[in-house]
Formats: sequence, C-alpha cells, structure tokens
Amino acid sequence: MPIQAPRGTRDILPDDINQWNYVEKEFALVCKKFGYKEIRLPVFEYTELFQRGVGDTTDVVQKEMYTFEDKGGRSITLRPEGTAGVVRSYIEHGMSSLPQPVKLFYQITAYRYEKVQKGRYREFHQFGVELLGAADPAADVEVISMLSLFFNRLGIKNLKLNLNSIGCPECRSAYNELLKSYLADKIGDMCDTCKTRYGRNPMRILDCKEELCKKKLIDAPALLDHICDDCREHFNQVTKKLDTIDIHFDIDKNIVRGLDYYTRTVFEFVSENIGTQGTVCGGGRYDGLVEACGGAPTPGIGFALGVERLLLEMNSQGIEFPIPETPDIYIGAIGEKAGPVSEKLAWQLRNNNIYCIKDIMGRSVRAQMKYADKLGVRYSLILGDNEIESNKAQLRDMKTGEVKDISLDTLIDRLVKNKG
Repeated sequence: MPIQAPRGTRDILPDDINQWNYVEKEFALVCKKFGYKEIRLPVFEYTELFQRGVGDTTDVVQKEMYTFEDKGGRSITLRPEGTAGVVRSYIEHGMSSLPQPVKLFYQITAYRYEKVQKGRYREFHQFGVELLGAADPAADVEVISMLSLFFNRLGIKNLKLNLNSIGCPECRSAYNELLKSYLADKIGDMCDTCKTRYGRNPMRILDCKEELCKKKLIDAPALLDHICDDCREHFNQVTKKLDTIDIHFDIDKNIVRGLDYYTRTVFEFVSENIGTQGTVCGGGRYDGLVEACGGAPTPGIGFALGVERLLLEMNSQGIEFPIPETPDIYIGAIGEKAGPVSEKLAWQLRNNNIYCIKDIMGRSVRAQMKYADKLGVRYSLILGDNEIESNKAQLRDMKTGEVKDISLDTLIDRLVKNKG
C-alpha cells in the first residue's frame, strides 16, 4: 500500500500554489507599508517556552502540542503558534536595544494535534505580526488597521471586527474570584478540564468547547464589565481611534482568546458569509509576555491569521486570483542538429528573463505542439535541419495562429521587447 501523508497534513500542489503565492505576496506588501520587517523562526523550540508563554492551563499546551524528547533528553515542541518564538528571539538577540517599537512579521507553519475538519489541519500555515515596545492604544489600532487593509486589498467582503478587553493581571485577579463565586455551585457538573482550571486559572473555563460547560456559562459575569479604570480608558481610546479611521467594530464581551498571554485589547475578524461563518483571524495585546519569557517588562500586540482559513473564505466568495504566468515560448527540436542549437537558444532566452520551455521528451512535432498548447505558451518555435542551415525559423503566435519568419539571431531581442 502506498505511503500517504499523515492525517491533518496536506500537499499544496502546483495547481493551487498560485493562490498561496498571491496572498503571501500581498501580506508581505501590506506589512512593509506599515514598516514591519520579516523574521524567520525555528520550527521547534524548548517546550518550556510555550508552557511559560502560551500558558500551561490552555488547550494548546494541555491537549494540542506535538512534544517529544530529543536525543539529548531535552523536551522539544513543534511550534503551535508564532508569538512565543518571536518574543524568545526578541529577548535572545537584544532587540530591546533597537529603536522602539520593533515591528516584525512572519509566514510560518505551525502544529497542533486537534480534530481535522474543513479549513483546519494539524500542520497549518499562519501569517502574523508582532509589535513590541509600544503601550499606546495607537499600536492596537495600527495592528487592527493592517488587517483591515489586507482584507480590503484581497477583496474579501462581510468580515465583522469584534473587540473586547480582558484587562490587566490586577483586573483578572479580582474577576477570577467573581467567576469562581458564580461557578461554585455549577463546577461539579462541568468537565474534568474545567474542574482543574477552576482552582488554577478560572478564566480559562470561558474557553471550554464542551456544550454542557458552555450552557453553565451563559449568565457568567463579563470581564469587560469589571476591568479597572486604566484598562477602561485604554479600551475607550482604541474604540475612538478606530472610529476616527472609519473601521467599524462590534464589542463582543465573550472574546477571551485561547492563550494566556493576552491582556487588555483582544479582537477577532469573523466571517458572516453563509457556509464559512467563523473566525478568520484573531489577536490582541500581551504586555506581560516578554517578562514571562525572561525579558524586561515590554508591551506588545499582534495577530495570527490562518492561511488555509483565509483561502477557504476567498474561494467561497468567488474572489478571482491573478492568472499564473505562462511560458513566453516553447522551443521544439527535430533531428540531431537541432538538439544542441535548441538547448543553447533556450539557455540564452532564460538568461534574458524569458520564460522558456523546450522539448526534453523527444516527441513528434504534432505531440510537441499539442503539449505547448496545453501549457498556454504565447509563442512556439520548432527547429529542424532546414532551420539550422538557414538560421531562420517560423515563430507561431499560439493565441492568434499568426506565423512569422524570423532570424534566430533576432529572437531574443524580439521576445525581450514583447515582454517589456
């Protein structure tokens, strides 16, 4: 039986790669317009990074990470997200000494052991940005506006921006006691995970996906109604600044996000399109994460965007992608003399930035023309003994069928001129 890809992974085939290339290019372009620089990270990190950064009471750490022991006996984890790795790099490489804020973006694969479903895989792709060193609400708005601009450039419609504030550690400490009081007579009927979180991190119970637990939380107090004055003012400034630049939002008191490092502003872009309703991306502020990972206290904010989910949304809306580049010319050869000449000519064309395909199968002329047509080439040129002796050949326009006699010495100049 042939070996297949592991469950939850997938191959991105040549027929699909144009869509991926397009959104990757657009994302990088938007990031650079805002002054963000690309960072590339290791696929795996020491497990402790995610335990300290993401939070050991989160579903990600408790249930979803791919963790193993390496040959040196060290606990290693395939990255389940990008923020913790960026923060580790920020600390390790002394980026706090750079002009602040430090603005970084990334395009990564990430790994989580979870239920495989449409648009959700165990190996998945993320776009993300991290803005480190800025505590002002303007930083929150900049990150959100980047996403708004990105979605607009892609032509995505009917995405709703939902906002919330989950306050600071002081807010949450008081809120956790309030939540525990509310759950005191309910926790006995809830799942084992919620029972564990009740004593360690009650707010994580709000992230439970079990239907029974969700019903118990319907009338739970909202954290947004219990944040401190400083967090309230920060949130008010974020909403005012979004109003200033005409980015519409709704306040959703139920957003808590699934990772422990978030503080104050949290947000999600949610699809309202039939068949794809759900979160397209999310993010928020994480002012305590750098310190939790061993650095000096440093504010931060960012987002993560699932690429599979993004492309699913775009395709469901019928958004057209740019047409992939097709070959400029196909060069065929018949006979022993034509072979070396066609190889040299193809090499010269490629050196002059001409997208050239040549026959390497020894097909008949008819088969070569049929193949060239399938490739969607603009021009075709077949070389034989007569063409080699006369140094002339017929250049066929595959779109119009027009045929022109040309000198082989002028072919490169002609194609370069047409391409320009």
